[in-house]
Amino acid sequence: MKTKLFEIRDRATFIPAIAVKIGGYQPENTEPERYLARRAGYGEPCVLLTFLIGSRKAEYDPYAWGDRTMKVAHHYIEEHFDELESGAVIDVEWCLGERPTPKVSEREEHP
Repeated sequence: MKTKLFEIRDRATFIPAIAVKIGGYQPENTEPERYLARRAGYGEPCVLLTFLIGSRKAEYDPYAWGDRTMKVAHHYIEEHFDELESGAVIDVEWCLGERPTPKVSEREEHP
């Protein structure tokens, strides 16, 4: 399993999130981790995503979120998980082509 933190941004939205890549063969996983992931139904790799604060909701299905921000961010994270650095900004507006350039992190906007 690999865990990364992300800054999900959309119009007037800032969501700190945590994503865990689960399932499939990942060399760093131990045999017990592989077994438990398979027993839980995680045969193919997927991303379990949840808010870092204030939520008890976690989803592995991007469509289960029911809103554009989390659905688009979840899809993007799934498709690019291995190349994304922990702490990266996931700009939903940029993903959808609504902005020419991605937003920078809030930590850079408000040092």
